[in-house]
Amino acid sequence: MSKIAEAFQDKKAFITYLMAGDPNLDQSAENILAAQEAGADLIEIGIPFSDPIAEGPVVENASVRALSAGVRLNNVFDMVADLKDKIHVPLVFMTYLNPVFVYGYDNFFAKCQEIGISGIIIPDLPFEEQEEVKLVASQYGIEVITLIAPTSKKRIRAIAKEAEGFIYLVSSMGVTGVRSNITTDISAMVAEIRTVSDIPVAVGFGINRPSQVKDIAAKADGVIVGSGIVRLVETHGEKAKPYIYDYIHEMQAALR
Repeated sequence: MSKIAEAFQDKKAFITYLMAGDPNLDQSAENILAAQEAGADLIEIGIPFSDPIAEGPVVENASVRALSAGVRLNNVFDMVADLKDKIHVPLVFMTYLNPVFVYGYDNFFAKCQEIGISGIIIPDLPFEEQEEVKLVASQYGIEVITLIAPTSKKRIRAIAKEAEGFIYLVSSMGVTGVRSNITTDISAMVAEIRTVSDIPVAVGFGINRPSQVKDIAAKADGVIVGSGIVRLVETHGEKAKPYIYDYIHEMQAALR
């Protein structure tokens, strides 16, 4: 069983997202540890990128802050390497295809294996083109996590059949960011996935309140919270750690 699969074993998984290097690399590492301590079952680490097309303003601004502070891909690798012996939950990179392609698939995934990364999410990787990435990633034990969106419709089964790690089910149209209401029929999409696969399904995009966590957890195998956490970093900067801990602890309690 992969480390990602273990995160979903016998429980609903609470997944968090933090941007690497925001507000700086040292504090970013502390915030990742705080997420683990507060009860995160899996942690997504965003790699700063200049054109994060799937992100709303909260995460996009976090990427800008990190890049403006001089954070680059090798700095992120070094930060995660320093965390390796302190982290016991699976870590997943969330990035875009350009940084992976430019670094070189073999070099990138070899480095991921070395520093303890379990998977990767690449929002702009087309389903039809994912095999070239998967072939290399699998050689290093890295699972490529697939997104399914409300617009996937007839493609849901085809995408689900090829999925690994877990399926990232996008709750709403548009980019990441907090939302007051989630109107997508999550139950119907999960049911469609279940006709071809029993892979865990985690729902993200817009979830930011305990009531939303509780509602989504009744329909899926996991819940992903990102912008709500990143916004705390934006608000509190280097002093965000206790706020992140309290927020994740409250949200995770709603899941359980």
